[in-house]
Amino acid sequence: MVKFSKELEAQLIPEWKEAFVNYRQLKKYIKIIKIKRVLNQSQPPKQTFGRSIFDSFRFLINKLYNSHNNNNMQQEIIQVNRKTTEESEDVYETELAQLFAEEDEVQVFFAKLDGELNKVNQFFKKQEIEFVERGEVLNKQLNILLELKQVLSNRRRKNQSLKPSNTGIFPHFPSQGSNYSESVGKPKDSDTEVSEMDEVMSTLERNGLSFVNSGMRVKTKKGKPQMAIRIDIPATTPTAVTSMLWEDLVNSPMKAAGCGGEFINKRKIQCAEKMIRSAFVELYKGLGLLKTYSSLNMVAFTKILKKFDKVSCQKASTNYLKEVKRSHFISSDKVVRVMDEVESTFTKHFTNNDRKRAMKFLRPQQQPKASHMITFLVGLSTGCSVSLCCVYVILAHLCGIFSPNTEQAYMDAVYPVSSVFVLLSLHLFMYGCNLYMWKSTRINHNFIFEFSASTALRHRDAFLMCTTLMTTVFGAMVMHLLLRAAGFSPSQVDAIPGILFLFFVGLLICPFDIFYRPTRFCFIRVIRNIACSPFYKVLLVDFFMADQLTSQIPLLRHLETTGCHTFARVFKSHHPEACHSGRLYVEITYLISFLPYWWRALQCARRWFDDSDINHLANMGKYVSAMVAAGARVTYGRQDNNLWFAIVFITSGVATVYQLYWDFVKDWGFFNPNSKNPWLRDDLILKNKSIYYMSIALNVVLRVAWVETITHLNVGPVQRRLLDFFLASLEVIRRGHWNFYRLENEHLNNVGHFRAVKAVPLPFRDIDSDN
Repeated sequence: MVKFSKELEAQLIPEWKEAFVNYRQLKKYIKIIKIKRVLNQSQPPKQTFGRSIFDSFRFLINKLYNSHNNNNMQQEIIQVNRKTTEESEDVYETELAQLFAEEDEVQVFFAKLDGELNKVNQFFKKQEIEFVERGEVLNKQLNILLELKQVLSNRRRKNQSLKPSNTGIFPHFPSQGSNYSESVGKPKDSDTEVSEMDEVMSTLERNGLSFVNSGMRVKTKKGKPQMAIRIDIPATTPTAVTSMLWEDLVNSPMKAAGCGGEFINKRKIQCAEKMIRSAFVELYKGLGLLKTYSSLNMVAFTKILKKFDKVSCQKASTNYLKEVKRSHFISSDKVVRVMDEVESTFTKHFTNNDRKRAMKFLRPQQQPKASHMITFLVGLSTGCSVSLCCVYVILAHLCGIFSPNTEQAYMDAVYPVSSVFVLLSLHLFMYGCNLYMWKSTRINHNFIFEFSASTALRHRDAFLMCTTLMTTVFGAMVMHLLLRAAGFSPSQVDAIPGILFLFFVGLLICPFDIFYRPTRFCFIRVIRNIACSPFYKVLLVDFFMADQLTSQIPLLRHLETTGCHTFARVFKSHHPEACHSGRLYVEITYLISFLPYWWRALQCARRWFDDSDINHLANMGKYVSAMVAAGARVTYGRQDNNLWFAIVFITSGVATVYQLYWDFVKDWGFFNPNSKNPWLRDDLILKNKSIYYMSIALNVVLRVAWVETITHLNVGPVQRRLLDFFLASLEVIRRGHWNFYRLENEHLNNVGHFRAVKAVPLPFRDIDSDN
């Protein structure tokens, strides 16, 4: 049987952990009470000079009397008083009867219990008010959307028999010197103009919106203030940007012709509807979490009071449990009523009264339990990959593949593509370790990354992808050796690495629902977002993945080499020597070395533009310094002289110090001078502090591993490539190690602000709020 403390720890909302009843601490107080009572009972009784024969009769009479009056006495053991503070908040204070008045431990316990009850009550009230207000705002937004869609429908029916003058939805009436946020085409008839404007204005006025223009209100012929509808559609993906630009260019000829004004088009209405739908889903999720919060705390209070009754041998919990049940977090039914309203509203307006479909949005299917088959497949593929690796080593030794005569051609064909897949597999393995640690430490990574709980990758899935990839790669390498030994032409055999690469690219973009399609498509979307970084709002998953790419620059350079040698040997497009010294190859090498840092710097610039936070510009400087250092190292690899050695040493040293500072202070939140944990931060998820100090030292060592690249050790070509691969692997390991502490710090920030529900931006906004 699982202890309730562990069950509570497993079921509570991680971001609201501090707001839950501190069950473990209350249990400690009860243990102290128990120990104190045992010690008191174990003390020898005072010596008496004699006993009376009537003592046994007195004992029986007292016992019967106590049992007879037990029900009357338990009402007087404790008295819970509810007081109202100046802030109109209920505060509970417990008064103890004479039975417990002399026990300091009991007084401390009930004082702590009162504090926990007040904490739970106040937090519940605060969250309840927030969610109710959010529901009212959403209803207002939904009413505006429905009215605008109705006006759009009426407009279409009205223009079915007429040739429309433009494709706008609402009429735009520019007054002299005015500029509106959103409007529509201008009809020719002035009476129609006024009537349609009245229709739009009445739509807005019914929902309490009053928009201003340039600080003053413009009047129509009927004396009503003219308004401008503003729809804020945040560009969170490149698709949203391109689609809205296309709508504005194609469906807004007046605007394109220079007539001024903006248009409410069909695309923006659809985006607004999607935003409001997502906001309703998040509201329902938050209400469900608050309901869970209430029920778990009620169970915790019941369990802890029963434990106290057992220790004190009194039924003292009756009065207290009555007050707990009468407290706001139990007696209030607002959460349930708002949840019912959200269900009915969502079913009616977003799923055409299809409740089953609505529940799929509001209550998405949770991720099924891990199958033992996945664990079996992980073990099987791991065994296969290890066996194939051993077979490959034996065959390579027997074939003399690393002899001076054959090593260069073979290494050019096999080493780059095998390094790509091995580094990718290592990164997947590290990510699987991250997933396991995040799950073990209750870090809500799915919420942070905004992943769907039903399709998010689990650590076993990541390990399966890693081992399957390695098995396939080692199998291809063994096949490559066997075909070379069988006498096939090198041009045919050397096509195997290219075929393997194309196979995995095809698997990545495969549209069929096989091999983790949601994860593959999510990866493609994130990579697309990174490539279009400056044109849309940057999400956490975007810059987190961009940071991963900065650690995979060797992998990208191996991709360049693989493609170059594949085209040179299979398609005879150029000589293979051009893949090492050609001008185009060198330029692409510089581009690949710069590109991940460039993307990350653009993301920082966009975040600064959106948030006006100077820290984003400082972060951009870190990636610019890394870009300069990477370019200097590439140049030093081709021009080995003292000048470039000094440049590389200075630029790389500055970039490393910059990166270490940002790792420890900004990304991990360490080195807080006022922290109760020296050199760390106040809140730590891992109990053993020494792990954090070891991680700091390990990160420093792995950050300065670039020193080996400028020493130019006197080793052979094969050893040099193996050494480069080893350093690239160390950087991947460092990134996986960095990932855990980066997300730990982000999770603690969410916990500190009690962020358990995503804040969805709403489309309709009052221009008065902008001013």
